[in-house]
Amino acid sequence: MPKPIHLNLFIQSRGHHETSWDHPGADTRSLMDLSYYQDLARRAEAAKFDSIFFADVLMVTNDAAESGRYWPEPITLLAALAASTERIGLIATGSCTYSEPYNLARQFASIDHLSNGRAGWNIVTTWVEAVAANYGTSHTNHGDRYDKGEEFVSTVKDLWDSWADDAMVDDRSGGGVSGDLSRITPINFKGKYYQVAGALNVPRTPQGRPVLVQAGASDRGRDFAAKHAEAIFTAHLEKETAQEFYKDIKARAKDFGRDPSQTVILPGLNPVVGGTEAEAKQNLLDLNSRMDPEVGRRTLSQRFAGHDFSHLDLDEPLKVSDFPDPDKLETMKSRAALIVRIVGNEGLTLRELLARFAGGRGHYTTAGTPEQIADLIEDWCTDGAADGFNVMPPVIPLMMDPFIDEVIPLLQKRGLFRTEYVGVTLRENLGLDRPKSRFFPD
Repeated sequence: MPKPIHLNLFIQSRGHHETSWDHPGADTRSLMDLSYYQDLARRAEAAKFDSIFFADVLMVTNDAAESGRYWPEPITLLAALAASTERIGLIATGSCTYSEPYNLARQFASIDHLSNGRAGWNIVTTWVEAVAANYGTSHTNHGDRYDKGEEFVSTVKDLWDSWADDAMVDDRSGGGVSGDLSRITPINFKGKYYQVAGALNVPRTPQGRPVLVQAGASDRGRDFAAKHAEAIFTAHLEKETAQEFYKDIKARAKDFGRDPSQTVILPGLNPVVGGTEAEAKQNLLDLNSRMDPEVGRRTLSQRFAGHDFSHLDLDEPLKVSDFPDPDKLETMKSRAALIVRIVGNEGLTLRELLARFAGGRGHYTTAGTPEQIADLIEDWCTDGAADGFNVMPPVIPLMMDPFIDEVIPLLQKRGLFRTEYVGVTLRENLGLDRPKSRFFPD
C-alpha cells in the first residue's frame, strides 16, 4: 500500500503569478470579498485537500499596486472560513517578531475551537526590514529573530497547555462549577524576551494544540523546524535538493527526540496544466509574457535588503558577483542563497531569472499534462523528497481547476490520495499525534 500523500492549497491573491490579479482567467471579485475565499475553501474541501493556507504581509509591498499583493488579515479570515467549511484544515501565518504570545495563543486556540480542531499556525520570524517601521521599532537580525522565535513558540505552547483537557467542567446542576481551577495553571514563563504569567483564558483546544507549521530553510531555520514544526513548507527547484532537505529535517527531528514521522514535509508546487505538454508549456510562456520586468526587479531588490539592481541589463547573463553575499543579509537568507545558486549554475539573464520567480518565487514550477504532473508528485513522494505538496496555482481559478479536476483524480486512482477525509481534525488528516499537556500529562 503506497504511503498517502498530503496536499495543501496555498491561496494568495488571485493566484501566485505576479500578473494573476488582472489575468482574464482570474476571479473578478474583490480580494476583500469574503465570498471569494469561502468558495475557494469549499472547492478545496470538496477535492479533499488536507488544508488551505494564507500567508501574511505586514506592509504595503513595493509591487502591491502591480501585483495585487493585499488581502484580509489571515487569522480573522480563518474565523470566517471555520463557519463555511467542515473538514478542511485552516492554516494562517502569525509573526513571532511582531505579535505577543498571549494574543496569538488566544487567536489560534479560538480558531481551533470554532473549527472543531482544524487550525494550524504558520510560524514566521518576519524578515522584511521595512516592516519594523510599521511597529515603531528597528529590524531584528537573523539570529536574534530565531532566538526570540524560540521563546515565543515555547511560551505559546505553554499557554495552550495551561488547561487540562478536563478543566472545563461546565456543571450547571446547581452548586456546580464552570471550571476546575486545580486543572488550570499559570505558566509563569520568564525568558529574555517574554515574561508571561498565564494561564490562557481559552480552554485546551480540540487538537490539544493547533498544528505548528514552519518554512525555515537556513541552518538555523532547519533546526527550528525540526524542533517545533509538524508540517514544513519548503521551496526547491530540483528533486535532489528536496531529497537532501527531507533527509536532513527527518534526521534533525530525531536528534531532537522527535518521531520523524511527525514532521510532514510539503515542497511548493506551481503547476501549469495543459491538454498536451506543448499546450502546457505555451500556457506558461503566455503567462510569463505578461510580466513587467521592472516589477520583478523591485521584488528582487526587496529579497536582497534593498540592493540596487537597476543597472543590470535584462538580457545579459548574470554573474554571482551581481548579488550581495546571502550570508551577510538580514532578510530571508535561504531564498537569497537559492537565487544566487541558480545564477551560478544556469547563467540566466535577469529577464529569465525574473520570469522564473514571477510565479513560484523559488518554488518548483512545472508545465505538463495532468498525467505528467501526477507522475512528478508520485515520484517525489515515493523517492524521499516529499510527504506531499503545498500547491500554489499561478492563476485562480484558471490554473487551479485543472489540478483539482484532472490531477487529483489521477492520484486517487493510484491510491495515493484520499477520496474521503479519514479524520475530523487537521492532526488526524495529517497523521499527527495529539500532544499531551506539559503541565497535565495524565
